[in-house]
Parts: sequence; structure tokens; C-alpha cells
Amino acid sequence: MSAMLEYQDLKSPIHKLTGATKLIALVFWALASMVTYDTRILGAMFIFSIIMFKVSKVKFKDISFVLYFILVFLLINNIAIFFFSPYEGVEIYNSRTDLFHLVGPYTLTTQQLFYQFNVTLKYFSIIPMALLFMVTTNPSEFAASLNRIGVSYKISYSVAIALRYIPDIQRDYHDISFAQQARGIDMSKKAGLTSRIKNSAAIIMPLIFSSLERIESISSAMELRAFGNNKKRTWYSGRPFEKRDYIAIAVVICVFIAALVATKLNGGRFFNPF
Repeated sequence: MSAMLEYQDLKSPIHKLTGATKLIALVFWALASMVTYDTRILGAMFIFSIIMFKVSKVKFKDISFVLYFILVFLLINNIAIFFFSPYEGVEIYNSRTDLFHLVGPYTLTTQQLFYQFNVTLKYFSIIPMALLFMVTTNPSEFAASLNRIGVSYKISYSVAIALRYIPDIQRDYHDISFAQQARGIDMSKKAGLTSRIKNSAAIIMPLIFSSLERIESISSAMELRAFGNNKKRTWYSGRPFEKRDYIAIAVVICVFIAALVATKLNGGRFFNPF
């Protein structure tokens, strides 16, 4: 099994950015992805996000377990889109080019393929950046950065705890899964889909209870230390904004503006090549 989705302390230009910079960049990047279905913009964003992954020195194999679930989600999402709206692309692009008939009312069209390709490209443009944010952001430094830009230190600290807790949830999931499989519960590919869904309850319920127990322990520890009594607090991992932070924010704002301009020029969110 591959490594967990957690912070990796590497030496790269992405790691040197403050946590607040990466959050601001992620927000504008997500907004740019949401406002447009222009294939050219989304394709450029996807390529840029892959380049940023390379620059960060994070290996895709280190998060392959997470990528597997993302790919499964995208496959299910595309099947659901076609099942419930097989002609959404036809309505959007005001044209229809049939490829071949499938079954019943379902006919595969070029416009539907293009529409679903753009939907998938949207995910591919934002997911790498979201993963990059997770694995290159030190939770403590991120909390300090949030507090520096005006976010309450209580909220900032809560966010930091949540980020730290993600790897723990993943470890608990694997430990519980292995323990249940040792008891004879089959979660492998050999079991049918229905059986695996049913058997997953044997993992989810213990995971929920262990998470609630950990939350209670953390809450008690913070209460005993009188967390929240003071209006301000100091941060060991705090870092000021530097030139590279402003450059990174300016770049993603330019991407967001480009998405808005493309939407204006296309007369809507969709780029229509038909």
C-alpha cells in the first residue's frame, strides 16, 4: 500500500510558499475551474498543475492509493451523467452528431462525449492542485498564516488539527480493514460488488467510533490547557509573506481573469467547436 495523503517535508519552491498563499492560490484556481467549460483553458490548467506537481518533487506513486479512489469516482460520475442526462451535450451545443445507438433511449453522441470530457477535465484541473495543497502544506505553518491574514486563531488551529487528522483517519481505516479481513470479511476484488458494499459497514462503523473518541480526547486536552481564553496567541511556525508568495498569487489571479475573459468571448461558460 502506498504512502498516506499527508504533508511531505521536501525542499521545493512550492514548499517554500506560505500556507496562506497556497490557500489563496487554491481558491482562485478552483474559481477559475468552476466559471468555465472552455477546453483550452481547462487543458492549460491541467498541464500547469502537472508541472507544479513535478516542481514540488512529490511523486504520484506516493499518493497512488488516493488517486485510485479519485479515478473510480470519476468513472462512476461519468456513468451517472450519461445515465441521467444522455443528451445534455446536445442541448448545450445546439447540435447533434450520433455515433452509435446503445440501448433503449440511449444513443452516444459526439456532443455528449465532448461535454463529459470537459466535466472530467474540470476535475483533472483542480484535483492535482488540491492534492498538492494537502501534501506540501505544514498544518502548523498553515494555521499561523491564516491567523496572520486575519482569520481567528481558534479557527486557524481547528483547520490545522483537521489537516493533521486526515493521515490518522487513513491509518485507522487501513488498520480496521486489515483486522476485519483477518476475521474473514472479504474486501478483495474476488468478492462481488454488493458483498463489498455490505462488508464495508464493518469498517465504517468502527472508524466513526474511533474518530469520535479521538475528537473527545483532543477537545478535553485543549480544554485542560485553557485553549481560547486569550484573544491572541503566538506561533512557532509563522512566516511572513515574501516576493515569491505575491508572484504565486498574481499568477493564479491571472488564470482566473483568463477564465472570465474566455467566458465573455465564448458568450457563455461553454466553448462550442461544433
